[in-house]
Amino acid sequence: MNILITGGAGFIGSHLSETLKKRNDHVVVIDDLSTGAYSNIAHLIDNKNFHFIVDTILNRDTLERLVQESQLIFHLAASVGVRRIVDKPVNTIETNVLGTHAVLSLAAKYNRKVVLFSTSEVYGKNNKLPYRESDDCVFGTTLKSRWSYGCTKALDEFLGLAYHKESGLPIVIVRVFNTIGPRQTGRYGMVVPTFIRQALKQEPITVFGDGTQTRCFTYVGDLVNAVITLSSKKEAEGEIFNIGSTEEITIKELAQKIKEKTGSNSSIVFIPYSDAYEEGFEDMLKRRPDISRINKLIGYEPEVSLDEALDVIISYERRILNID
Repeated sequence: MNILITGGAGFIGSHLSETLKKRNDHVVVIDDLSTGAYSNIAHLIDNKNFHFIVDTILNRDTLERLVQESQLIFHLAASVGVRRIVDKPVNTIETNVLGTHAVLSLAAKYNRKVVLFSTSEVYGKNNKLPYRESDDCVFGTTLKSRWSYGCTKALDEFLGLAYHKESGLPIVIVRVFNTIGPRQTGRYGMVVPTFIRQALKQEPITVFGDGTQTRCFTYVGDLVNAVITLSSKKEAEGEIFNIGSTEEITIKELAQKIKEKTGSNSSIVFIPYSDAYEEGFEDMLKRRPDISRINKLIGYEPEVSLDEALDVIISYERRILNID
């Protein structure tokens, strides 16, 4: 199958590319490397069934050719990470809204199936747990740029479903919850790689807020397998699916667990959100998915536990940092 991955040099996109290549699909990646990295896909470059194009999805001429030549599109290209969202809100809004519109309009024109990657951030400040796909989106004031990411991804979902309704675009929407794994950067606020690198370097492990906020971390391999399976299901078209784990942990407990697993002497320090991001920054205390819908359709259950995932990531980071 000819498959196009937008944002395919990013953390999730590179793992998706790797898995699809093993299936002998013909994979084309387009990425402007604004948050992705060539090193993530360098090991795939020499494969005859893999092609990498450095460009933005806002280049319509290039994108149209790639969409026309594809049979399936995984749309991951987006501005991601809390740090980047707060620091570069214009880029977040333009990339997520205009880029997705470009992809969806061309996919509708050529009737190409799209798997649209969304996020648990669309639930916003909704405190009804676990989050179900039909639950309300509850965002904060527009005066706080922190909410722009969730709003733009919600708009992407609305647009995708509108194309499905009006033109029959075959689209599957996946809401991703806190995915972790090798090759993830901590540069934009991702907590697991940040904690692991700090611990391995014997630096203070920096927890934002009081650390009582909980998250459910999903191993990237589980996510990739799920989205590939969903992409083959006709019944998934026009639907939204949470993909995540239900194994909760507080961020403070996560820091302690990583410290123990790495044998680090690092101290754990707590930094107010106002110092880490901006005055008045808001975060969700809990974020836990209901995965019954995806379980019912494809039998999805996370296979890799948090402990197993952390062991894999720690081993990877030791190699990268050249730390025994």
